[in-house]
Amino acid sequence: MKKVHLIQADITAFAVHAIVNSANKSLLGGGGLDYVVHKKAGPLMKEECIRLNQQKGGCPTGQAEVTTAGNLPAKYLIHAVGPRWLDGEHNEPQLLCDAYSNALFKANEIHALTVSFPCISTGVYGFPPQKAAEIAIGTILSMLPQYDHVAEVFFICREDENYLIYKNLLSNIDDPNIQILIS
Repeated sequence: MKKVHLIQADITAFAVHAIVNSANKSLLGGGGLDYVVHKKAGPLMKEECIRLNQQKGGCPTGQAEVTTAGNLPAKYLIHAVGPRWLDGEHNEPQLLCDAYSNALFKANEIHALTVSFPCISTGVYGFPPQKAAEIAIGTILSMLPQYDHVAEVFFICREDENYLIYKNLLSNIDDPNIQILIS
C-alpha cells in the first residue's frame, strides 16, 4: 500500500531518496526554498544545474529536472518549476498540477522509493495556499498508485498556515489504496 505523510519540518533536513525543490526556470537558484536548497546542497548540485541551464536553457514552468542532492540528506533533487500566480487566468492551476505530476514522474523514473514535496509556488510565487494544496494533494493522490517505484510521498510544510491547510484536506480523504499519515 502506498503511503502519503504530512509533516511540518524543514524539507532540506528530511532524509528521503528524492527531495523536490520549488525551482525557478533558470535552475540557477532564486528566492525562498530554492535559495536555501542551493545554499545547502553545495557546488556539485550547482554544477549540474549550470550544465542543465547551458544544455537546455533551464526548465520550463510545469516541468522538472533531476540533479544530485549534493550535501542534502537525499540522493536526488528534483527541481520542479511551478508557476507565478498572476490572476488565475494564465493557466496557473494546470501548470502547478504539471509541476507536481512531472516531479512525481521523475521520482519514479529514478526509482526513488521515498520523495518529499514542498508547497510549490506558495512562497515568493504567490500561489494561493488553499488552491495550491488542493492541486498538490489531488495530483499526487490520483497519480501515485500508477507508479511502481515510489512507495511513500511526504508533504513537508514549513509554515503553520500551509500545514493546517494540508491537514484539513488530508483528514477528509479515505482512499483504500493509499494510507494517509499526519504527524
